[in-house]
Amino acid sequence: MLEITQFWAKDDMIYSTKKINIGGVYVGGGESVKIQSMCTTKTSAVDNTVNQITKLAEAGCEIIRVSVLDEEDAIAVKKIKERISIPIVADIHFSSRLAVLAIENGADKIRINPGNIGGEKEIKLVADCIKSHKISVRVGANTGSVEEKFLKKYGKNENSLVESALNSVSVLERYGVNDIVISVKASSVPLTVKAYRLLASRTDYPLHLGVTEAGTEQMAVVKSSAALGALLLDGIGDTLRVSITDDPVKEVVAARRLLRAVGRDENFVDVISCPTCGRCLWDSMELAKKVGSFVEGSNKKLKIAVMGCVVNGPGEAKDCDLGIAGAKDYCVIFKNGEIVKKVAAGVAEKEFFKEINALLNDR
Repeated sequence: MLEITQFWAKDDMIYSTKKINIGGVYVGGGESVKIQSMCTTKTSAVDNTVNQITKLAEAGCEIIRVSVLDEEDAIAVKKIKERISIPIVADIHFSSRLAVLAIENGADKIRINPGNIGGEKEIKLVADCIKSHKISVRVGANTGSVEEKFLKKYGKNENSLVESALNSVSVLERYGVNDIVISVKASSVPLTVKAYRLLASRTDYPLHLGVTEAGTEQMAVVKSSAALGALLLDGIGDTLRVSITDDPVKEVVAARRLLRAVGRDENFVDVISCPTCGRCLWDSMELAKKVGSFVEGSNKKLKIAVMGCVVNGPGEAKDCDLGIAGAKDYCVIFKNGEIVKKVAAGVAEKEFFKEINALLNDR
């Protein structure tokens, strides 16, 4: 059953979402924002696909999507599901038969476009299968798949994206499907933000966030952070994918960092560091990188600072559990802004990591 369990407010707008079960992982209704990615392997290459999903899950992926291009892919869903620990979403276009086959082989959710799955008979067939297996479905639109009638009416903008997505929803609702997640993706950051804000005001279904065709790593991370960060700070979004033309593990890492940056994940070690200036007389940059790598996998809520100079460091990082700042020949280690130790430059790194380990191991 769907239920509304939490509200978020933005100025005079209230956003509410329904809670939906995806293979034991819940999205919407105030649940944490779930991280998704998509396999780049041929789905029927089971070993390769399972290996990639395992790496993604270890990195923090909570829901994984796979392409279903043929019967072998659909049948492989069952074999894959037996060997992974996270829900699997089957992505199908142009074939009601493959959609049904993927569901019957254990897909926890499917991604379809009712507009290209066939006529009313085919849509009803898929809808009945979705209901029979009690799974969820994602529908939506991106700037390359907006229905022609909405493009003619509105042009390529947030209105046509949202109307096209909601039309897909209405088709499924007509056949009794209500466990729905919606997306409205664009490669343009401003259009993505406008579309999701409009969609959030029009529906209470959970929203899957993403910037489509975001590009290679650096630009993709920037575009996704700008668009999805703005939406998450508005209280919009229940699950997301940071799309990157690269190893999908990078998508998961970027998504985790994004959720932490906007305050939607607090269970991590937040490493802050200053950019340094002419007052910095030691290699604080290198230490900051080492500390960041060292604590990357920790789920402990801590704040650690690596600051360039003793002049401003302890004061600027007063809210940190632990910090270090340096001069030419020595460093100071401080806790909550208070200096607790002065150490020679040559042993500063070693002493600081002792303090970090003590915090990490303190239950």
